[in-house]
Amino acid sequence: MKLKTNLEQMIPYKPGILKEGAIKLSSNENRLGPSPMAIQAASEALADVHIYPDGSCRKLRESLADRHGISAESFIVGNGSDEIMTLIAAAYIGADDNAITAESTFSEYTFATILYAGEIRKAPLNEGTFDPEAILQRIDDRTKVIYFCNPNNPTGTYVSHERLDSMLSRIPHDVLFVLDEAYADYSDADDFPQWKTLLKKFPNLIILRTFSKIYGLAAMRIGYAMAKEEVINQILVTKQPFNVNTPGQRAAEAALKDSEFYEKSRAMNREGKKYLYRELERLGLKFYPTQANFICIHVKRDSSELFQNMMGRGVTIRPLASFGLNEWIRVTIGQEEDNKLLIRILEESLKC
Repeated sequence: MKLKTNLEQMIPYKPGILKEGAIKLSSNENRLGPSPMAIQAASEALADVHIYPDGSCRKLRESLADRHGISAESFIVGNGSDEIMTLIAAAYIGADDNAITAESTFSEYTFATILYAGEIRKAPLNEGTFDPEAILQRIDDRTKVIYFCNPNNPTGTYVSHERLDSMLSRIPHDVLFVLDEAYADYSDADDFPQWKTLLKKFPNLIILRTFSKIYGLAAMRIGYAMAKEEVINQILVTKQPFNVNTPGQRAAEAALKDSEFYEKSRAMNREGKKYLYRELERLGLKFYPTQANFICIHVKRDSSELFQNMMGRGVTIRPLASFGLNEWIRVTIGQEEDNKLLIRILEESLKC
């Protein structure tokens, strides 16, 4: 058998490493764990696992509609937001088409595009941030999708509401703009994009969110997207019938109700960010101020070697060579004890 030509360039995704005995600060997971309400709901749902899940995720979409103030028909739920990225590519990208994103961003945009024989075009980041002008310059009559990560993974940087609005106004109406806001729940910038305003204004916009980060449900694989009903209906054509399991749906519904856990997660991130900023400045390390639950740090050396050293001392972080950032690492912002251990081991490892 011969692999399809378009897949020959594909590189398998490499997840953050989990080492027994070490704390994992490599995958941007919520260090508080999951919402207790979500775990209870998932546990109760196990009694019904002999029954196929609701293929439309009706109750979850209704809960999302109540939370966000738009219609349930404006949502699609996926097996993680990763799946929705591939559903989008399946709906709109074919041979000779292209999608645009940035260098040093989430690899699944490239994966989804190449999977359906499209060309991926990448614009350079500007100081670790998506560059709207560079993206716009790469649009042509074969461009079908733009994947825009805001805040960006792995840098944590963001593009403001005003700049994003201006960019969207210059994109052709037949190009789908995918705004990936996986980490937006952690944002605290006054000028962070107001998604609802943008969604009302631009019919070619779709916004991705996830339960993997602030809700602490990464293993449940629940993501969702918001868009005009016409766009949602087009993408639904590509969705498998039972793509989201019942315990995951129930956990997500419960997590939306757990406002105490949500705010506790935001507060932990806010305080952890302040502490890590101070310590990184003390160590003389450049970093990007973040709107996410991780920090991207310039360590001035081979990040893979530093990763191995730190893992041997009890902490796993993400070396960013796979993003083209050989001297940078990404670390999850955790609880107070996580952050203090991280700084101690980072400082020790940098001296080796």
